[in-house]
Amino acid sequence: MTVSTPPKYESSKRNLFAQQEANRKASRRLVAGFILFVTWLGFGGDFIWYLWSSGQASALASEGLPYSGVHVIPGLGIVLFIIAAGMAWWGYEFGATALIKATGGHEITDPANEAERRLVNVVDEMTIASGALRPRIWVVPDTAPNAFATGVHANDSHIAVTEGLLETCTRDELQAVVGHEMGHVANFDVRLMTLLTALVGIVALVHNASFRWMRVGGGGSRFSGRSRSRDSKGAGILVVVLLVVWIISWVIAPLVTRFMAMKVGRSREFLADAMSAQFTRNPGALADALVRISSSTVKPTAIPRSSAQLCIVDPFHSAWSDREGRLANLMASHPPLSERVARLRAMAYQPGELGNGVDSPEPVQHV
Repeated sequence: MTVSTPPKYESSKRNLFAQQEANRKASRRLVAGFILFVTWLGFGGDFIWYLWSSGQASALASEGLPYSGVHVIPGLGIVLFIIAAGMAWWGYEFGATALIKATGGHEITDPANEAERRLVNVVDEMTIASGALRPRIWVVPDTAPNAFATGVHANDSHIAVTEGLLETCTRDELQAVVGHEMGHVANFDVRLMTLLTALVGIVALVHNASFRWMRVGGGGSRFSGRSRSRDSKGAGILVVVLLVVWIISWVIAPLVTRFMAMKVGRSREFLADAMSAQFTRNPGALADALVRISSSTVKPTAIPRSSAQLCIVDPFHSAWSDREGRLANLMASHPPLSERVARLRAMAYQPGELGNGVDSPEPVQHV
């Protein structure tokens, strides 16, 4: 199977440092947009409420009537922020160890065989190359080849590989995979994705609770016809427009936040690929490893589906994994494999063959 190298990967895209900087800029833009959107969800209602209550106060004051109900404390936004902060704190403190325990992985402190010794050596090499602190090393009892990194603190990071990866990949490929995961550690990608995941979770939680409350009648108006008339008179066009936009934003919020978080995650995957190329000086090895891992037909048994986005390749081979387009961007947890391989091949100045002869990998004989 061949994949031609698209023009967008040529010229400056062949330079791994240019690709790293482009991915960092894309991530910064996406994160900024994500935070602005969530801020609008949380504090937009308070702002609209303030505008409406200020209008009411002005209208009543002009009639010589007292009104003291101006909304000045952004309670909606503060509550949303506190809940999101709590979820993010839990992920920071317990997320890494919870995932490791869920997979049943065991930590390597004293390598018990040649495969574990090779893994420890490779991690030590990539630790030196990355300049990061040495992560704790785990082996997951799963025959499906894959790897992931966890940990949000620089002094408490973890790299886990499956037994299937140790058996399937050559040393160069294993080194490239570990280099990719060290890229995530060095760039604090797990910390970033923990924060975004917390925000996505709280938006979905508030969205579901709000619309469930509205369906059972909690959202019915409690005002009399006279009050509604006064409200409508006091509300300006700006308040009405902002209110409509804010309600629509909440209706589509779960999809938008999921889409933006996925986009950030895919951008960080490209960045980690480029970091691996920098650490190993062998982008072709990572391209081979990605194809070898994705070609496996073994079903994962230890990695939970909820953690698929942390793996170097989607372990469940979602139908969206190698598709492009807006819908795929919403549904897929990883960038298209063909695009990742094409970028790596371009950096290695290699032909655009997907897998470079490892589309149907043979078992690797480790010496």
